[in-house]
Amino acid sequence: MKIKRLLTQAVVIAALCSSCHSHWTMTGIERTRITIDSCYDAAIPSEATALLQPYRQQVDSLMSPKVGMVARDMVARKPESELSNLLPDILIWEAHRRGENPDFALYNVGGIRAPLYKGTVTVGDVLSVAPFENKICFLTLTGEKVTELFQQIARVGGEGVSSGVAMTMTADGKLRSLRLNGQEIDSQATYRIATIDYLAQGNDGLKALCDATDLVSPQTEANNLRYIIMDYFRAALSEGRIVDSQMEGRIQIVK
Repeated sequence: MKIKRLLTQAVVIAALCSSCHSHWTMTGIERTRITIDSCYDAAIPSEATALLQPYRQQVDSLMSPKVGMVARDMVARKPESELSNLLPDILIWEAHRRGENPDFALYNVGGIRAPLYKGTVTVGDVLSVAPFENKICFLTLTGEKVTELFQQIARVGGEGVSSGVAMTMTADGKLRSLRLNGQEIDSQATYRIATIDYLAQGNDGLKALCDATDLVSPQTEANNLRYIIMDYFRAALSEGRIVDSQMEGRIQIVK
């Protein structure tokens, strides 16, 4: 049996080796480009429409409910934008609901995956903006580490920060000045921060957050950002308020 097994292995190895040496050789490469445009919408296959219809109805029933309204088109970009201002402000709102009183909030622009458009905001819109499983969390940094954190924020070109933050940075990513609620950062004081668990792990170049203390990071699904954002919009809608956010000079580029 041992000899038979060895012979079988030898045959397999020989076959593999021989397959590495093909008698075929490449003589040329040809390519073509297919333009994908509206012409493909002219004739929608009825069979495909019928197949997708039950699923479309189910998806629409989940994604189309209205959660609120926005006053303007909002996009996310660095160093500051309407949407990257709104989301950390929502974290502050949620923090107060939970009995936390953070000094500022931080939200990564890279985690904002879609804009919001003026008018109705649906469940699907919020899921497009915040598609990940990120959850709200709270942590404490010393003033020295807060300054280090904003140096890292400058290095990556800016991030979403809450109202009350005023920082200036150079185009090549150097922190020039930083004030929080009108005050200079006290290196010996401690500051409470609302953010997301992804950033609390030091991701996106924000390593200073790894030195945090008093971390509160609930991991249940109810703490997902998408639900917090929906709650914020629903609360505004119940008050008859249209959500708005504008550029405020929270992060400015200087020479």
